[in-house]
Amino acid sequence: MSRKSAGGWTETVKTVLYAVLIAVVVRTVAFEPFNIPSASMVPTLLIGDYLFVSKYSYGYSRYSLPFGLPLIPGRVFSALPERGDVAVFKLPKDNKTDYIKRIVGLPGDRIQVKGGILYINDQPVARERIADLVESDGFGNERRRFQYIETLPNGRKHRIIEISDREPNSDDTTVYQVPKDHLFAMGDNRDNSLDSRYIAQVGYVPIENLVGRAEMIFFSTDGGAAWWEFWRWPFSIRFGRLFQGIQ
Repeated sequence: MSRKSAGGWTETVKTVLYAVLIAVVVRTVAFEPFNIPSASMVPTLLIGDYLFVSKYSYGYSRYSLPFGLPLIPGRVFSALPERGDVAVFKLPKDNKTDYIKRIVGLPGDRIQVKGGILYINDQPVARERIADLVESDGFGNERRRFQYIETLPNGRKHRIIEISDREPNSDDTTVYQVPKDHLFAMGDNRDNSLDSRYIAQVGYVPIENLVGRAEMIFFSTDGGAAWWEFWRWPFSIRFGRLFQGIQ
């Protein structure tokens, strides 16, 4: 009986170890889940969204590995993001914090914002005003945000929002010359995003710091239920956002 018991425990431990190993491999080379804690990417991503990020899209670096282990020199199988990709990267300031923004500038680009309009290589990026985004502040009060569809030079379209076109520090900037092997990233919530426009806090993103491309929202909650309020869970899920691709 003791031998059978010992054998059973051994098989259980081996099964658990195999499962953990498979999970680590999938998380490292294929897909990794992330959640959205801030409103900087509204309306594309909302607080409480959970999404899958493809790790293979831009190749692999040390930041593809658990804990950022320095086992990969530079970047292997490297591929440059496309303009408009929503990407996860390690914050250049500390190389630890996960950030998610939209890539708008590639190496060598000149980026500037004037009167709320994004300029790439001295050319204004087209945008079209659409219906305002209406948000609730949690007390039943509505807030309206100007909403636009922005079309990047490669034809990629996405929505952005603005409080106004005259927000200090965000709507009128200097010209940014994107260095070699770096990217320029911005949030879709243009007046509420700490991004590459703020050189001291974020700045240019080294390509090595890329983690992956945001692909799909697999779960979303509006935060209306605590983890122990299981009876309220179904009412806090944003069912319309489940399994939604990220544009």
